[in-house]
Amino acid sequence: MTDIHFRSAKELAAAIRRKKIGCLELLDHFRARVASYNPELNAIICQDVEGARKRARAADRALARGKPWGPLHGVPMTVKESFDVVGMPTTWGLTEYKDSLAKTNALAVERFIAAGAVIFGKTNVPVLLADWQTFNPVYGTTNNPWDLKRVPGGSSGGSAAALAAGLTGIEMGSDIGASIRNPAHYCGVWGHKPTYGICPPRGHTLAGRVATTDISVIGPLGRSAEDLEIGLSVMAGPDEIEGAGYALRLPPARKAKIKDIKVAVMLTDPVSEVDGAVQARIQAVADFLAKGRAKVSDRARPAFETAHCQRVYIELLRAATSGRQSDDMFRRNQAIADGLAADDQSYFAHMTRANVLPHRNWLAANEARHKMRLAWAEFFKEWDVLLCPTAATAAYPHDQKGERHERKVRVNGKDVPTTDQLFWAGYSCVSYLPSTVAPAGLTADGLPVGVQIIGPQMGDRTCIQVARLLEREFQGFAPPRGYA
Repeated sequence: MTDIHFRSAKELAAAIRRKKIGCLELLDHFRARVASYNPELNAIICQDVEGARKRARAADRALARGKPWGPLHGVPMTVKESFDVVGMPTTWGLTEYKDSLAKTNALAVERFIAAGAVIFGKTNVPVLLADWQTFNPVYGTTNNPWDLKRVPGGSSGGSAAALAAGLTGIEMGSDIGASIRNPAHYCGVWGHKPTYGICPPRGHTLAGRVATTDISVIGPLGRSAEDLEIGLSVMAGPDEIEGAGYALRLPPARKAKIKDIKVAVMLTDPVSEVDGAVQARIQAVADFLAKGRAKVSDRARPAFETAHCQRVYIELLRAATSGRQSDDMFRRNQAIADGLAADDQSYFAHMTRANVLPHRNWLAANEARHKMRLAWAEFFKEWDVLLCPTAATAAYPHDQKGERHERKVRVNGKDVPTTDQLFWAGYSCVSYLPSTVAPAGLTADGLPVGVQIIGPQMGDRTCIQVARLLEREFQGFAPPRGYA
């Protein structure tokens, strides 16, 4: 079982149940790989070796008694640094929290433990989870295993890099601006952004906060679509206070076979032009589905303007994160917003205005959001999923100079603001929709591309099913070179 580190979590759990490998043996195998490969990646930034080995031994004993704990019994797992794990720091990349150790587990962590996972470490994030790169002053920079000079994505960049390099069995991340989807795309793994609200995020907040953030969700990452299904089943379902009154019952996938699926395809958009290398891989997926007799359209779209969607998303996104500002920061941003020209429609202007948005204006943006939500619902009466890019390019070189909105990426020979591609994050998630990213092959430069599969609200299993079909018949997991 020399390649066991690249197997899916489902396969790892099956190997443990069949006694092909022990829980402690598998944990030590992953830890040895961390020792070998993590120094160049810096994906896993802290470990609880003693606690994990103690739990792995207990898992072996439980299995010997014929009492497995759950679907992930004995599977070694890391979690994104922003989730609370007892005894480990939760910093969100902020130096003021570097010595702060969690006293309780996040609810999602508890659910993975109940499912049998052996949590042995945490993975790196950008400061405040607010970048498509992963670096911070506490833990430093995480590199992409496909090319160490390139970013792994963010904010779940450490999660995706660890999975791609075979350093962990399964992962979980969070997503308000493609923070699950973008790293999955850059690193060649699977990621699922659930329907808003179905996976309770308790224990995934800045210190002292408890309220759920608008748009933001938590969800699974893995080396297969099957792992997304398992991870979602573990994470989804109401928190205790809501569970007193309702239960979550996600509908099954709409279609079981490629020939029955109705697929809309979107390769690029004037709001965020997509590099030809990425478009080519999305088109390859569309061609494959069409060859398999799926109904495929490159014209079908929900009935709203994409530029309008981008404006509403940026407004609600930056309003959602505006609570992180100190009083002094708020006053400075208010002064900057007051001084902006009325016709300034730059990303910086939208961001700054949203940071100090009056509630009346937020209500107007929210109304626009819900009209788009209803337009999507009408669209999905005819179409099962919409396929589109996850980002404008494949993974790009590290660039830590200046502010994020000042940085550029190269798209079709032109330098464009990195923030333009937030469109591909917000197109679905501003309206609460689920989307799955599945590998779609490599560019000519040998970099992964992921296709984003958007489905109807509560249609998470439909998104994952399409990803599963693509995995089986089009593109399975391919590890990066040098991590055998």
